[in-house]
Amino acid sequence: MKNKTGLYAAVGPLLTHYEIDVGGLSLSKRESVQLPGNVQYAWPHASKPYMYVASSSKVSRHDVGTNHHLSVLAIDRQTGRLTPHGSPLKLANRPIHLTTDLPSRNLLVAFNDPSELHVYRIKDDGTIGERVPQRSGIDTGVFPHQIRVTADDQLAILVTRGNPFRGENSHGARQTEPGALKVFEYKGGVLGDEISVAPDDGYHFGPRHIDFHPTAPWVFASLETQNKLYVFKREGKRIAPEPLFQWDLLENPEHVHSHQGAGTIHVHPNGRIVYCVNRGHVPVDYQGKKVLVDVDNTFVVFSINEATGEPTLIQRVDASGICPRTFALDSSGKMLVVANCESHLVRIGEEVHSVSANLAVFEVKSDGMLRFARKYDVDLPPQAKQFWMGMVEH
Repeated sequence: MKNKTGLYAAVGPLLTHYEIDVGGLSLSKRESVQLPGNVQYAWPHASKPYMYVASSSKVSRHDVGTNHHLSVLAIDRQTGRLTPHGSPLKLANRPIHLTTDLPSRNLLVAFNDPSELHVYRIKDDGTIGERVPQRSGIDTGVFPHQIRVTADDQLAILVTRGNPFRGENSHGARQTEPGALKVFEYKGGVLGDEISVAPDDGYHFGPRHIDFHPTAPWVFASLETQNKLYVFKREGKRIAPEPLFQWDLLENPEHVHSHQGAGTIHVHPNGRIVYCVNRGHVPVDYQGKKVLVDVDNTFVVFSINEATGEPTLIQRVDASGICPRTFALDSSGKMLVVANCESHLVRIGEEVHSVSANLAVFEVKSDGMLRFARKYDVDLPPQAKQFWMGMVEH
């Protein structure tokens, strides 16, 4: 039986299933399931119909919250419907990201404040088991934002953003705390020897997310605080200390009028295209209101040189909303959906318009470039965001 793909999008603690029509470039909203706290991230089991969800009563590092959990949801193979599977595991701190290793025998969980990396066994029935003991002295850096395991199951990479300089013109400024890629040898749930990839000692290096080329030894990193794309080369069980290539993601990086931050990054399944996003979502006072002015919320699309890994800019396209925090491609690579996670007043020309959070659907053309198809507005409760969205085969 051919697998189906479902789209799952979270607003606060509510995770909603959408059926996908790739040919029609459309979504159909279905049922929702309630998590113990605001959904932070989710990751599917590699071979079984389960999804692992990190949730927290915090939505930023400045919030006060004590309700933090890991949950398992069962996915109905016929319909894509989600149901709780076992009891949530209570945690001491906010989990910001999670993934499984290649066979989904272990669950790796990143915590941003305080900085931690935990590994938990996954039982045969898909539920979460005991925490795996690790060696002492592991360096988890400053403000982890993502944990990934390479496709050969030999490396675990913790992406640590550091903490940026905060000011009106922060672009290009030295960070107050350094960022790094913390690269661990990995085997069966155990973190081994570690190296730290931190160009310029990490003080102008604030990575948010990485993704891997499907066949070549290239690691693509989005730098949140520098608004850049870096391409690194994997060399055996190490990542080279300096990038092969780098690109500015903003069209005019020397003339940034508001706070910008690069977002997540994905490589197309065919390995020939990489997609990055720019996020601008910090309002300013304008005509007595809090308004977004001169912000950049766009996709930046690059072709990848198949011999060298070098990216070449081929398109900039509006994300059709505010703060595109997460996006996903379906397994065929023909459809991309982005969760524009916030609602704001936005200055467009001399007028102010209200822009709603939404799910925006794009066609992925044969050359990898994007064509906007439609969007579905999403109502947000007060203080809530559409914090995570992803596609999962079932």
